[in-house]
Amino acid sequence: MIKLANPLVKDPFITTTSLQQWAYSLGNLGCSIPYQAVGAVLLFFYVDVLKLSPIWAAMVMTGYAIYNAVNNPVMGYLSDRTKTRWGRRIPYILFGTLPYAIFFALLFLVPFDGQNNPISLLIWFIVGLFLFETAATVVQTAYYSLLPEMFAEYRARTNVSVRMNIFMTVGLIIGAALPITIASILGWPIMGVILGVVSAVTLLVATRGMFERSSTLEGPEVRLGQAIKITLLNRSFITVVIAQTMRHFATAVASSGLAFYTKYSLGVDPASSSIILGTIFIVAALALYPWKRFLANRYEPRTTLLIAYVLMGISTIPLFFAQSMLAAIGTAIFLGIALAGLLLMGDVTLSDVIDEDETRTGQRREGMYFGMSGLIITMAYALSSIVFGWISKSYGYDPLLVSQPESVALGFRVFMSIPPAVGSILAIITLLFYPLHGKRLQEVKVKLRQKNLNGD
Repeated sequence: MIKLANPLVKDPFITTTSLQQWAYSLGNLGCSIPYQAVGAVLLFFYVDVLKLSPIWAAMVMTGYAIYNAVNNPVMGYLSDRTKTRWGRRIPYILFGTLPYAIFFALLFLVPFDGQNNPISLLIWFIVGLFLFETAATVVQTAYYSLLPEMFAEYRARTNVSVRMNIFMTVGLIIGAALPITIASILGWPIMGVILGVVSAVTLLVATRGMFERSSTLEGPEVRLGQAIKITLLNRSFITVVIAQTMRHFATAVASSGLAFYTKYSLGVDPASSSIILGTIFIVAALALYPWKRFLANRYEPRTTLLIAYVLMGISTIPLFFAQSMLAAIGTAIFLGIALAGLLLMGDVTLSDVIDEDETRTGQRREGMYFGMSGLIITMAYALSSIVFGWISKSYGYDPLLVSQPESVALGFRVFMSIPPAVGSILAIITLLFYPLHGKRLQEVKVKLRQKNLNGD
């Protein structure tokens, strides 16, 4: 059992050390690796390797997406109302990490195949995926909910956000790029075990740097429906989460459309799409610190987000005109710079919303806010799929054709550039109605500090 050095503290504005910030941020690697692997290779493994029916697999993944959206606020609510001597969040991480890693590994430790035992394989897929998603939500909701609680000051939050997103990028590379390579050498079962062990170890090590506020265990009972209603009626939350949804919409478009764009619009090997996508995320990781140093430390969260969305909207347009891989990679660099600002400020801004909610309700409801955010953001991926289907059909794309019409090249240029630009514009307009900035933001910080200094 891992011993927690200081699980509960009285002072909400306790100064955290750089080591604590790195330790907490390391947990994002454990959260990112399985999530990225499931999204990148699980469908390929079950359909192409194990020969599960593509229709069956698609139905399972659709159900998984719906369940993923619904269980986020439920788990967030339960996390907010949990009361133990170790706190509300840490026990879920401490005792949920092992099942989380085991269920992930079991997704690849499959004793059936689609040719000899298709029904058994389908049942294994359904049960394994939903058990994994349940454990993942338990651990990840608790983990992300600790961010605003542990790091109350703006600069500490931006420092941690930089570190978390560095580990997220590493998790993206490990979880999305390496599984097939590892599986080709050691086999899919060993790959699943290795990534599961790495994820579990990083999360458990991260608990050494975690603590919670003892005052957050207090507060009247609030029913789930009422908690959802209060959250959705919060103007600050709605404006921020809509803007965040547009960011996820842009990344969903990039990840789902790049292979088509490189093949039909640029006329190169679709495998080259990984170079463009990798460039975006690597540049984003490298640009995090400059964003924090020169923008986030100078401007407040809303202003920094607005700058990032303006850059994102402008950066997507060159993809419409790019005629070569070199031009696309150049555009990817600018997209990565813009994405860094959005990644840096996303959870930081939501943390301010949670602070404001505490001044109104007297409770810390990080779990509900992160859970509802997860539910709403899931719509970005559905929206991306809808837009993809509409544009691809409108421009004549038909996967059954040996040769696609010339209009298809233009269609995927439109898909990769116009929808993300429109999404950025919508995010900018939404943020103009975000009330938690300037004098209002300062009032919230003063009220929260005074409340906690008085021991309320």
